Amino acid sequence: MEKEKILVVDDDREIAFAISKLLKDEGYETVTANNGLEALDKLVTDKIDLIILDIMMPKLDGLSATMKIREKNNIPIIILSAKSEDSDKILGLSIGADDYVTKPYNPQELLARVRSQLRRYKILGSGKVSEDKNVITVSGLSINTAAKTLTVNGEKVKLTPTEFNILHFLMLNKNHVFSAEQIYSAVWNQDAFGTDNTVMVHIRRIREKIEINPREPKYLKVVWGLGYKIEG
Repeated sequence: MEKEKILVVDDDREIAFAISKLLKDEGYETVTANNGLEALDKLVTDKIDLIILDIMMPKLDGLSATMKIREKNNIPIIILSAKSEDSDKILGLSIGADDYVTKPYNPQELLARVRSQLRRYKILGSGKVSEDKNVITVSGLSINTAAKTLTVNGEKVKLTPTEFNILHFLMLNKNHVFSAEQIYSAVWNQDAFGTDNTVMVHIRRIREKIEINPREPKYLKVVWGLGYKIEG
């Protein structure tokens, strides 16, 4: 059975080595990179199943690297950072990271997060963007990020720019639940304070356009008490 390969990205070589050893002792294969640019190169040369990366790195930081990675695929990404403020976590998750662990980290907790993300990835599939990098398809929904168009089961549907950006964000991170605050931060690129109603109104309008029965949605689901997700 082929070992799962994990990419560890940290400019502190001692930390990268320690995490790699921890993972190898658990039976994983690892590769390392010391900045975001090296990480992107590794994704081209190696078949990676999960990425653990720091935020503050030279050449290309972890947040920028995450956004670049999310342009092409949904490989699980765990941010491991000394930046521990809630706003840092929300930003990391909003741009596409699957999980956020703060330093100093508990080795067993990190391993548990890795196992959880790999299990979810296997169940849900890779969710890669189609060969046309401008097209993202989830079930019957298909958006073209270059033309700014949406089709639902082959039929064109007109969205406002904000509606398009919300749907694009959720489709790019399908099956991942985001709170109203996280959606607002990602789409409006501003800190979210009392923005639940703003997001809720846009979500309702999107549902009315993409769902056959908005009261029983097929695509855009509410996870009560947590937020919203595109299911596919």
